[in-house]
Amino acid sequence: MRCYFYTFGCKVNTCETAGMQQLLRDKGFLITDDPEDADIAIINSCTVTASGDHRMLTLLRQLRKKHPSLIIVLTGCYVQAFPEEAGQIDEYDILIGNKDKARLPELIRRFLEKPSYIHEICAVSPYEKDAPFEPLPCDAFARNTRAFLKIQDGCNCFCTYCIIPYARGRCRSMPLDDLKKQVRQLTASGHREIVLCGINLAFYGNEWGGTLLDAVKAAAEEGAERVRLGSLEPERMTDALLEGLSEIPGFCPQFHLSLQSGCTGTLRAMNRRYTAEEYADLCRRVRQYFPECAITTDIMVGFPGETEEDFQESLAFAEKIRFAKMHVFRYSPRPGTPAAKMEEQIPERIKTERMQRMQMLAARMQTEHLKSLIGRKVPVLFEREKGDGFHIGHAPDGSVIKIPQKNRKKSLRKSVFYVRIEENDAVCCFGQLTEEACKSNIKE
Repeated sequence: MRCYFYTFGCKVNTCETAGMQQLLRDKGFLITDDPEDADIAIINSCTVTASGDHRMLTLLRQLRKKHPSLIIVLTGCYVQAFPEEAGQIDEYDILIGNKDKARLPELIRRFLEKPSYIHEICAVSPYEKDAPFEPLPCDAFARNTRAFLKIQDGCNCFCTYCIIPYARGRCRSMPLDDLKKQVRQLTASGHREIVLCGINLAFYGNEWGGTLLDAVKAAAEEGAERVRLGSLEPERMTDALLEGLSEIPGFCPQFHLSLQSGCTGTLRAMNRRYTAEEYADLCRRVRQYFPECAITTDIMVGFPGETEEDFQESLAFAEKIRFAKMHVFRYSPRPGTPAAKMEEQIPERIKTERMQRMQMLAARMQTEHLKSLIGRKVPVLFEREKGDGFHIGHAPDGSVIKIPQKNRKKSLRKSVFYVRIEENDAVCCFGQLTEEACKSNIKE
């Protein structure tokens, strides 16, 4: 039977989708890239925002209306955070929570043997406080140059706007031995870069006194040529961690340090565990250890109680830090969180206007960062060719780099070559191949 996945949300969900795909392949199912060709649709949900829930539920209802005989599986954070609410939906056949995703093939088989209504085929187990890390296969990125590996799950922080601790449970980490095994599998499959992901990645190893540095070292020692980190919470980024990372040759100096607001008063209302000044000091220290790094971030506008002065402070702070890239979004009330009950909710028109102003700054700073690369020679891992005549890859700092295909007709995919950067536009840099290849490139 043919399965198609709809994945909402973060890189962790992307990792888990890949893991579920591999589980199904191992049991004889086929994964299709064509949703119209599917016998089974698996919706891997995100529940960070209520608007995200709405998009997911709209898709679910459209699928059921258009394809009455389609077997529909609903899983992910929405199901885990709101199992009773999810249980009232009529359009799916199988319901699976986050911690039971490994049971996907079993539950589909049960449904096929005896088609039932939704309340008979479901698995939504609550997270225990000391729940272990739930492993999923990691070798489903065969067509990708980079592989994403989930090594951490859960969050202990309880920011006032966030439902994730209820959807993902408490912090827990992949054991180092399992991490090493999965990295070996990925590198053996030809992946030259491993992106380590987590819900609160900076808390990796917290249960046993380990650190994120242990994970990066282990990945590098097991053959990963390049190791990149996913989104990071600022409060655990110590000097010892930064110094250790700076000593790992294959570490990619791209730091996505989630800010949310550059106003300390707003950060307190969000229950974030740092001040704007502490965040700025962290950025100074990151650049001290990694002079050619890229610091990227998330910024929320329109949090309840955010005044125009607060927003101006956040705007000025972002400009001071000089982010290479910012993901800017409006606050959206998430039912079930303290912030949704706060007074002084900001009107949507003001949120939109503030988002536009912050996005204008983000675009300018991204262009400035890309312009700063001109004249440099950077190692680029090439990932694909584009129809408009370019080979495309990423520099260590995460910047997108393009070179003309006319200068190199053969595919460069999965190769690392040095590129001299010559110009940029608003989203990427353009350069010329130097013919200086990474020593481990596969010989042509």
